[in-house]
Amino acid sequence: MSIRFAAIALVLILILTPLCKVFAKTSEQVYQQKRERMVTEQIEARGVKDKNVLEAMRKVPRHKFVSDEYKPYAYQDSPLPIECGQTISQPYIVGLMSELLKPKKEDKILEIGTGSGYQAAVLSLIVKKVYTIEIFEKLGTSAKKRLKDLGYNNVEVKIADGYYGWKENAPFDCIIVTCAAGYVPPPLLEQLKEGGRMCIPVGAPFLVQTLMLIEKKEGKIISHSICPVRFVPMLGKH
Repeated sequence: MSIRFAAIALVLILILTPLCKVFAKTSEQVYQQKRERMVTEQIEARGVKDKNVLEAMRKVPRHKFVSDEYKPYAYQDSPLPIECGQTISQPYIVGLMSELLKPKKEDKILEIGTGSGYQAAVLSLIVKKVYTIEIFEKLGTSAKKRLKDLGYNNVEVKIADGYYGWKENAPFDCIIVTCAAGYVPPPLLEQLKEGGRMCIPVGAPFLVQTLMLIEKKEGKIISHSICPVRFVPMLGKH
């Protein structure tokens, strides 16, 4: 009986192993198709035209930046819950904010609010280096591991209060803030390079805020109102 059982087990292994590989491949193909539709129907169709941004969002597997519970909804046009009461931003907003920065290949970007690391991953495929700050240690630690495991090696994660920016690596070509602030933190303005651009939601927490594009030109700060948004609040000193 033991010999027969072993033989049956071996046959099952030989049959099931390739089937599992086929299933896994098919699953990733399904996600790829969903990702393509997400970019075409939710982002490009709504006016985001930067080819580098669109290409990056076609490549980054958003379903790997949310928990298993939310993977079926990873490519819907909505924010999703992550740990510590935070969220991963709506895909359209990720695309819009990324495009507003006008990121270039040699740029160095600072992100405030790492979350699960999705926005940083998108930008990392476009620019030379991404520095990202997360105030929640649990989120920052898991995002750092996730980004490393997925091969986004030009992203550096720091667990700290993003209000103060990352002075040691300043100035930055672009700064992106993925949490709502009542005002633009002065340290971030100081760390923005001349000619640089910052994208930040400004307004009261838990209400509708205004997405602002900030430019530094000849030492002057120029602000543009883009659209209403809703983000989790910036914490820490702010």
